[in-house]
Amino acid sequence: QVQLVESGGGLVQAGGSLRLSCAASGRIYSNYAMGWFRQAPGKEREFVAAIGWWSGSRTYYADSVKGRFTISRDDAKNTGYLQMNSLKTEDTAVYYCGVDLGGAGGSSPQQYDYWGQGTQVTVSS
Repeated sequence: QVQLVESGGGLVQAGGSLRLSCAASGRIYSNYAMGWFRQAPGKEREFVAAIGWWSGSRTYYADSVKGRFTISRDDAKNTGYLQMNSLKTEDTAVYYCGVDLGGAGGSSPQQYDYWGQGTQVTVSS
């Protein structure tokens, strides 16, 4: 079993920044991929960013966040991060991190084996 705990969400004004963290524990080793997804009320969970393992920690971003968000990981701490800059009101959602123990990651939620409980991000105008 793997446990994921997100933190760092909150209320921020448009144009501001937040840094989300996702701490992994349990039966997990460094050869996993991590992804961030978000879900706004009444909408489906959508891909935000992912960082792989076997591909040399290659990163992937949704077009809507490219250039504003940065995904990273610290394998020594089994923790992933999502730095969010230039936030917009449309970024408001619950943000979830997931891990793919196979190491590939990707933009589909079905590729991920475990999920955190989510952290709320609210961007005000």
